[in-house]
Amino acid sequence: MTGDTGRVLKQVFGFDSFRPNQEEIVQAILDRRDAFVVMPTGGGKSLCYQLPAHIMSGTCMVISPLISLMKDQVDAATATGLRAAYLNSALSSSDRVAVQRALMQGELDLIYVSPERFAMEEFIDVLAHVDLAFTAIDEAHCISEWGHDFRPDYLNLATLTKRFPDVPVAAFTATATHRVQEDIVTRLGLRSPHVVRASFNRPNLFYKVVPKQKGLKQILRFVKDHAGESGIVYRTTRNSVEETAAMLEQAGVKALPYHAGLDAGTRAANQDAFNRDEVDVIVATIAFGMGIDKSNVRYVLHGDLPKNIESYYQETGRAGRDGEPAQLLLLFGYADIPKIRFFIDQIPDADEQRHALKCLNDMVGLATVHACRRKVLLGYFGESYPEPNCGGCDICAGEVERVDATRDAQMILSAIARTGERFGMMHVVDVVTGADTERMRQLGHDRIKTYGVGKDREKRYWRFLLDNLLAQGVVEQTEGKYPVVQLQPPAREVLFGDRQVHVLRTRKSAPKRKKSAATGVEAYDEALFDELRALRRRLAAARRLPPYVIFSDRTLHEMARRYPVTPAQMLRITGVGDAKLERYGKPFMEAIAEFQKEGAAQA
Repeated sequence: MTGDTGRVLKQVFGFDSFRPNQEEIVQAILDRRDAFVVMPTGGGKSLCYQLPAHIMSGTCMVISPLISLMKDQVDAATATGLRAAYLNSALSSSDRVAVQRALMQGELDLIYVSPERFAMEEFIDVLAHVDLAFTAIDEAHCISEWGHDFRPDYLNLATLTKRFPDVPVAAFTATATHRVQEDIVTRLGLRSPHVVRASFNRPNLFYKVVPKQKGLKQILRFVKDHAGESGIVYRTTRNSVEETAAMLEQAGVKALPYHAGLDAGTRAANQDAFNRDEVDVIVATIAFGMGIDKSNVRYVLHGDLPKNIESYYQETGRAGRDGEPAQLLLLFGYADIPKIRFFIDQIPDADEQRHALKCLNDMVGLATVHACRRKVLLGYFGESYPEPNCGGCDICAGEVERVDATRDAQMILSAIARTGERFGMMHVVDVVTGADTERMRQLGHDRIKTYGVGKDREKRYWRFLLDNLLAQGVVEQTEGKYPVVQLQPPAREVLFGDRQVHVLRTRKSAPKRKKSAATGVEAYDEALFDELRALRRRLAAARRLPPYVIFSDRTLHEMARRYPVTPAQMLRITGVGDAKLERYGKPFMEAIAEFQKEGAAQA
C-alpha cells in the first residue's frame, strides 16, 4: 500500500486495509491505465474510483444508468469529503447550468452522468473544456447484448476512447460471464486493460431454496421472521407485486410496491422511502434495483423463479452489501418455468432463443441441485469453490435432507403410463390420491392399478415429487394450452428399479439457524445497536439522507461492540474517517456514553 492510498483509505474512508482486489484496481487507475473489473455487489466497487478521485487532479466522470439513485450516490461521495454532483433529467434547467459551470471551472472532483447525457453533443462540447482525470463506467454489462440487462443507450459509450483518447477508462460490473466480459472490452475499445475478475463468492450470504406451495403465506412467514429488517421481495408480474405488497401491509408490515406500471413519481417516492428506512420491505419486479446502494438490506426473497443465474446473482447481491449476514430465499415451483418459456419462445433470433433457454435450464439446475448451492453458483461464472462444505447454504448447513423417493416415483410414473401419457399434472395426482370424481369414473381411471395408491399423502406432496421428476428429466411437460406429462427414457430405468430417485426436503428436526451462521460475525450489544440505529435514522431524516450514507450497519455493529466515546476511539471504528467523525461523531459518542451511564446506574 503506497503512502497516499493508505493515508486516504484510513483518514477519508475509515478503513485500515483494502478489501480483496481494491488496491490493484486503485493503483491501475492512478497509473492512468484502462481497467475492466468484475466485482460482486458489496465488494467495494465505489471506493475503487472514489479514492483515486480524492488523489488525482481533475474530475472523475462516472457514467451510470441509475438516475433515481444519483443523488444518494453523490451524498455518499460528499460524506467522504469529495466535491461531487450529478447531471441528469431530474435537475431543473437552472441547476443543470450551475453544475455544468462548476464542472467547467474545475470545482468538482466527481460528476455522475447517465449514458443518455453522454450521447448529447452539447454535453460532449462541455467535456471538451473539462480536465478529465478518468472515466468510470458503472453497470458495464449493459453494453453487451449477451448480458442480462442490455441497454441500447450504452452502445454510444463505444465512442468514449475515440473522443477522449488520453483519458483512461475503468469499466465495472457485478456480474459477467467470460463471453460477456470479452464483449464489453471489445465494444468499449479498452486499451490493454488491467483486468480484475474478483471472486463471485459472498461468504456473508446464506442461500436457501424451498418448494413453493402457498407462496403468499410463505412470503409473509419469512418477512415476519425478519421483522424490523430491510428486505426486498421480488415477484415476476406487476399484479403479483401489488398483491404481495397489499398482503404484507394488511399484516402490519411496512411495505411498498415498485414496478414499471407505476408513474415515475410514485416509483421514486417508494424507492426513497425504502432507502431512508421509512419502510422495511420493497416488493418489486426486476424494474427495481440495479445498482442499489442501500447497504443494510438483510434479506432478498424471490417469490418466483428468475429467468437466469445472472439476474438471480445480481438481485441477491443487493443483500448484505455492508458485509454483515444476509439471508436469500427462493421459492421454487415448476409451474414458473412455462411462464418464462412463453417469453423465450417470442424471441425471434434462434441463437438468442437457445441462449435464453440454456440460461433458464441453468437456473432450474441451481434451484433443484442436490449439492452445495454456492459451488454450483460460482461454477456458473467459471470459479471453483474448493471447500467440501460452504456452511452458507441450506444443503451444507444440514437444513435439508436427501430422501429416497424411488418407490413413490414408481407409483406416479406408473399412473402416467397407465393413463396413456395424455393428462396433465393435477389429473395424475388425482389418480394417485384416489380422487372420487365423475370425470375419474367416466375415464375409467378409478379402475387402474395405481388408483389411490398414494391416498395416505397430501396432493401437494405428489405435486412436489412431479416437480422433482421434471427437474431431473425423468418426465417432461408438453407445450400448449393444455400441457400433459410424458415419460422420458430415464423413467423406464426408475420403473424397473435400475435407477433411484432422490428429493430434498426440509428437516423437521433441524435446529433453528442463527442469523450469523457461517459468517463469523462477532456478538454485539443489540440494545445499543437499536439505539444507534434509531439515532442514525433521526440524523438522516433531518439531513434528508439515506441512513446508510451516515454509517453502515457494519459500523454500528462495531460501535455496539467497542463502545467508542472519544474521537480517537471513534476513528478506530471501521467506516469512520475524518469527515464523518467531524459531521456525525459527536451525537454517536454522546449516545454511547449515555447508554453506558444508564447501564451502570441500573447495575
